[in-house]
Formats: sequence, structure tokens, C-alpha cells
Amino acid sequence: MEIIDQVRQASSIVEIASQYTTLKRRGRKWVGLCPFHTEKTPSFTVDEDKQLYHCFGCGAGGDIFSLLMEKENLNFPEALRYLAEKYHIPLPERQRLNPEVLKLEDKLFKANELALGFFRKNLLHTQEGAKALGYLKKRGLDDDIIQKLRLGYAPNSWNALLLFFRDKNVPAPLLEKGGLVLPGQKPGEHYDRFRGRVIFPIFSLTGKVVAFGGRTIVDAEPKYLNSPDTPLYSKGKLLYGLNFTKDAIRDQGAVILVEGYTDFSALLQAGIGNVAASLGTALTPFQVAQALRFAPRLVVNYDGDSAGRTAAARAVPLCLEKGLNVQVLTLPEDLDPDSFLRKYGREKYLALLKKASPGLKFMVEALAREAKMALPEEKGRVVRAVIKEIEKVPDAVARGEYLKEASQYLRIGEDVLRSIIEGQPAGKGTEDEGLICPAEKRLFQILMADRSLASSIFAETDEAIFRGLRGESVFRYILECFKNDRDWNFHELKDRVPQTLLAQLSMAQFEGNPGAGAAADEAQECLKSLRKLHLQNRLKDIQQQIARSEKRGEKDGQDGDMSGLVHAVSLCVALAGPLPGVLVTGWLPQ
Repeated sequence: MEIIDQVRQASSIVEIASQYTTLKRRGRKWVGLCPFHTEKTPSFTVDEDKQLYHCFGCGAGGDIFSLLMEKENLNFPEALRYLAEKYHIPLPERQRLNPEVLKLEDKLFKANELALGFFRKNLLHTQEGAKALGYLKKRGLDDDIIQKLRLGYAPNSWNALLLFFRDKNVPAPLLEKGGLVLPGQKPGEHYDRFRGRVIFPIFSLTGKVVAFGGRTIVDAEPKYLNSPDTPLYSKGKLLYGLNFTKDAIRDQGAVILVEGYTDFSALLQAGIGNVAASLGTALTPFQVAQALRFAPRLVVNYDGDSAGRTAAARAVPLCLEKGLNVQVLTLPEDLDPDSFLRKYGREKYLALLKKASPGLKFMVEALAREAKMALPEEKGRVVRAVIKEIEKVPDAVARGEYLKEASQYLRIGEDVLRSIIEGQPAGKGTEDEGLICPAEKRLFQILMADRSLASSIFAETDEAIFRGLRGESVFRYILECFKNDRDWNFHELKDRVPQTLLAQLSMAQFEGNPGAGAAADEAQECLKSLRKLHLQNRLKDIQQQIARSEKRGEKDGQDGDMSGLVHAVSLCVALAGPLPGVLVTGWLPQ
């Protein structure tokens, strides 16, 4: 991981952060308005010495890699490569980093670019393409949008693309891996996947062609055809058009989500730039997370027909679970956005957009339509289904507000909804609450500040002491890295721990660290505290087991419980002296 440290040390987090906000020096740190949420008073702080950032308003925080990954939605290798190029740090040969996969990806990217050039030429410079161009013009797309989206045309031929690549000595098996051709009936035979279709290239956020979508103009089935999953593309893991619209989405603070290419193109051409498409009606958690990186609010605007409404209702819970403010816009006359814009125009669309229904309300109404709400049992089923989704909302305040709204939509008392929740195990949303204890926090700071101490910290540490801690996942990640001789980094934690915990860890990194000698001694004190906490938890568990056994009138098996209890008490006393308030009651072994 030496190259990562080289890039980190050569990079300037102040320079990178200044791409997204204006920073002013305040003492040893830099302060500005947070680029992750709207605020009037600056709470975004950058520590140039530690190469860290933290927002005291929304809790966002991390290092220079996570800042770039969050703002540009890059993965770690892409962020590393961007910074290395910007600050002129030579990276090791890519083959040595990941030989086979990276080599294949490079070939597929080049093949996709060549294929796009082929499709573009066929659209703009062939007689057959003129028909496809006429279709696009008839759908209301002008030359500017056709150029911007780099649309093309696949000839209605079984092997036009295959022959094009054959002339360039590109093997058919590679094209098959990229989803451009399909295997024929005989071994070694292949034929074009896209035939007689207007081509919509699908881009990554950095503008690379990862896949294609095609709309038939020869009445073939299916009407729309997309590339299959490939090493470059996984269906449901990206939103179409974000490479064009991410800046507009950030500026507007909201993303309008439509189903497909034509709806996206129509809105973009109408000057409505904060739009993206899910390429189908089944929105995925990956796509919701991607949308959330650029805006806190999402408006689902699928087709107005029954299928579109159903898909919109299914999208709402996914957004609520990710903490995304979601609304639903259903257009009249069962129209899709493209048809509505062509029939009624931009201004009427924007007027309806302002009246979009709250996502929770739309979901409640969708569930109620499928039930006989006059029957208590049916209404109870709907109520519990709504509560189930509200409990997944990560923010406690938002959950409370959603409960108030749900009580109005369902015409049932808020106290009834709360009593149902209290009578159930805590939902996903409540799991993320709570603070790490001081010993966890300090041990985390020490391990992040001086990785050389890990060997002494973990040498005689029983992994069990981390079990049940708020930071259990953090220490297990660091321990896993240590065992595999890998470096551990803050940015890798963002997909492993809840957002509330991530904010605490980010805050912890901003606090000062003692010298190496003091840190080593303090780490041992932290471990001692965590061992004591672990044993105290064991005491509670054993006491509860004994109490349950007593209640059932059982004595069998209590010898083992008691011996475990005595052992735990002995260890606690050895570690920290007598434990006040720990009382062993009930039957004792004779």
C-alpha cells in the first residue's frame, strides 16, 4: 500500500476540497460551507496536516480519497488514479495491480468506443441510418441532443458490426464478453446483438462507454434491448445519464427519475437538466445510493400507467431506507414524460412537478388500493406494512415525522402506530443509534494514527472483546487488514458501518493524538477497559440465564452457568477490582 501513502502525501486536500466550496483559513485549519448539504454558516472543516475533512453540521467526513469518491462518485482505484495523474505520481504498471481483469477491461473499453464510432457513422452517414435519424427527429429530438448523447444506429444486419471488427482484427470472443455479439448455433459462429436499432450508449460517471441500449425501428421484439451484464456493466448498478446531469442535479438538490432513454432525452432537451433514468421500472438499492450522492431528494416520474404506478410505489421504500426524501409525480392520461412534454410542453410539466406527491403518501395509497380498508384485518395488514417501511428510515427525527404523516394518511391515531412499534423488536432504523464508548473511540484513534502499534495491540488480544461493541465492525475490519498485511483506511469503512457511526469516527480523527510512547500505554488501558466491558456483558447474560432457569424451576445445567459466572467475576475483579451492583442470586452449587 506504499503507493497509496505516496499519493496521499503528494495530494492537497485543500486544493481538492476547494473545487467544491470556498475555503478560508481559520487557525491551523480551513473552513467553508459544506459541499454535502445546504447551510448558511460554515461548518465544513479541512485539516491540511492530517489530510482529513469533517462537517460539524451533517457529519460527513473522511480523507482526500473519500472526498473525491463522494463528490465524483468514483470507486477507490479511480480516485487513486485521478490524484496520481493530477499530482504526477507514477503508478505501478496496471498489470501488476490486477493483471487479467484490468487488461480485459481496457480491451472492452476500446471495443465499446470503436463500436460507438461505428454506430454514429451509420446514423449520420448512411442511407439506412437516415431512416433512424428521421425516427429520432419525429420523436422531437434535435441535432444538439443527438450529438450530446452521442446517439447512433445499428444496421439491420446479422453481421455488420462483426465484419467491422473483423477488419480491425478484434476477436469475436472478446466482443461476446462485451455483449456486442451473440454466439451462433455452430461452434465459433457469432452474430450482432443489436440489429435495426437506434443506439443509446450508456456511460460511466467518468464518461466511458460501458454498455449500449437499442430501440427497434423495424418492429422487432423486444422494443428496447440493453447490453447484458459484462465486466464493465451490471444492470441496476448505475443510473443512465448521470455523466451529463450530475452537476445540474447538485445545483437543483433533486433528481427526477424516469424509466428510459427517450424520457431522459425529452426532459434534457426541454431544459430540465436534473434528470436520470433507471433503464427499466425496477429501481435498485445501488441506484438509490448513487442518486443520494448527488442530491437529498428524488422525484420518481415513471409512466402514468398501472405498471409505472406499481414500480413507483415499489421505489418509495428503497428511498426511505436510504434516508432519501422521495416524491412521486404521476402524469395524467397515463402519459410518460416524453409524451406529456410533446403534448403539453415544459411549463405544464414543471407546474405538475411542484405538486408531486410525498412518497410515503403515494405508498400508503398504493397499499390501500389493494386492500379492503373497511375490514379491520385488512387495514391492520396495511398499517403494519407501512410501519415496517418507516422503521427502516435511518434518521430518528425523520421516522417520527413519517409516523405523524402515516397516522393522517391511514386515519389512525399516532399513539396506536407507536404502540405497534414498541411491541415489536427494534427496526433497522434504531440499530444505527448510539455512541461508541470512550475506550473504543480512543483505540480507534490510536490505530488510525500509528499503524505500527497494531502488532502489540492485537498480539495478545482475544477477538471476543470486540463482540457486541458499537465499533465491532470497525475493529474487525482493522484486525482483518492486520492479519492479511494490508493497510486500513477510513474511506473503506464507509460501506461497512452505519452513517451515524461513520460521522463519530470522522469526528474522532479530528481530535489530537499523543506521542507514540503515550499512545502505546493508552492502548493497553483501552484494551483493559474493553475486556472489563466484555466480561460485564457476560455477567449480565449469565445472570439472565440463571433467572430464567429459576423462573422455570430448573436446576439442571446451572452448575455450568454458575461456574461461568464465578469465572467472569474473578476475571473482572482481577482486572478492575470488585464490581459494584453485581449480585448473584438464586441456587448456588453445594
